[in-house]
Amino acid sequence: MSVSRRQALARTGALAVGIAFTGAVSELFAGTAAAQHMGHTGYGPLVPDPDGLLDLPEGFRYKVLSREGDPLRSGEGRVPSHHDGMAALPGRGGRVHLVRNHENRATARLGVPTVDGLTYDPAGKGGCTALTLDARGNVLSERVAVAGTAVNCSGGPTPWGTWLTCEETEDRAGTNGYAKDHGFIFEVDPADPRRTGAVPLTAMGRFQHEAVAVDPRNGIVYETEDAFVQPFGLFYRFLPNKPLGGTGALRAGGRLQAMRVPGVPDLSAVQEPGACFDGVEWVDVPDPLAEQTSVRLQDYGRKGVTRAQKLEGCYWGGRSVYFVSSYARSEEGSAADHFGQIWRYTPDRRHLTLVVVFGPDTDVRLPGESPDNICLAPSGGLMVCEDGNGAQHVFGVTRKGEVYEMARNRQNIGTEEEPEWGEFAGVAFSPDGRTMYVNCYTPGTTFAVTGPWRG
Repeated sequence: MSVSRRQALARTGALAVGIAFTGAVSELFAGTAAAQHMGHTGYGPLVPDPDGLLDLPEGFRYKVLSREGDPLRSGEGRVPSHHDGMAALPGRGGRVHLVRNHENRATARLGVPTVDGLTYDPAGKGGCTALTLDARGNVLSERVAVAGTAVNCSGGPTPWGTWLTCEETEDRAGTNGYAKDHGFIFEVDPADPRRTGAVPLTAMGRFQHEAVAVDPRNGIVYETEDAFVQPFGLFYRFLPNKPLGGTGALRAGGRLQAMRVPGVPDLSAVQEPGACFDGVEWVDVPDPLAEQTSVRLQDYGRKGVTRAQKLEGCYWGGRSVYFVSSYARSEEGSAADHFGQIWRYTPDRRHLTLVVVFGPDTDVRLPGESPDNICLAPSGGLMVCEDGNGAQHVFGVTRKGEVYEMARNRQNIGTEEEPEWGEFAGVAFSPDGRTMYVNCYTPGTTFAVTGPWRG
């Protein structure tokens, strides 16, 4: 991120911890049984960690499952850098499969080790690693799940128990030493990585992917594009030829479309929470492989498509898909400024609603900005990974819009005079809701957090 209001406030000592919200936050959790039990705000103040890793509320504890540079238990090499998006998928006998992205560029210190049968492009340093935990949370195995990809940022789980990992780049073969084109989605089976291999799902588009969410009713995949400079990114849906076909079925191809909201060329222009737009349209992407022109630059006709700066998190809840615009800055070309939005698209009604707006406009003492990875918590609320400047937190949000600190990163990667902390990413809960998993991006660290969770 560039210099922001958060940094300016931090320098004056006026920075308070927290996120300000406006909007119908309860709409995020409508219809969930757990939401009806939310009556408390948070779990109390954070307790400083004597080991200097992770501050948590009293009664909670963490376990470090994996750290950058440590040997992989498989013997394939060392744990790669830049821990990012992650999912916790159920296994047999109470086991949990954690599949974890590594957002490594060509310059990364520790790339994902190349493994025969699991490597797409040997020059790529990104990919995924997979951890298998037993019913008590102990690490049983840790291995490479896919390698030779690039800038694996986020992704999303599938209803059939695999992970879709997304490359956040459009680099072509010959760029940064790559031997193949990048910018694809890959399917990863953390329980048996060789079952999925390293096959790009080319029909799902080649662009700066961020996250995906799958409609469990019909298999339609929704995709966000993280473009922070003009032209800004699009929100997509992929109509698979073999919907809900299970592992490997997405290789059969399908149709990629971009969202058009009539009368709204830029989502940042919408500032009022609760604003709803009917008649959302979907326009076929002319060239999903972007052979000549980037997908977002292609010709979508006179009416065009709808854009947004920094589209990131994406998840399915109830009968809707939710997606995040991390921020918008008019100085960089957006129609208006905001410090984060959460949008809800309901396919059955073709409705798009602005649910939540983050930011200091609601309270200048609470300069919340740049929500990134988000997930639903067992309590019915949200967990939000902060990706800004200064101190980095995982925030909880109740369905009433009340915000509380859940975790604070204590690993200083700066200096004592000018401290700096890596962002959080990949927040996810175990299938039984008793453990929260979260990554520290730098230094790459994967935590398991247990305690008196409600829900």
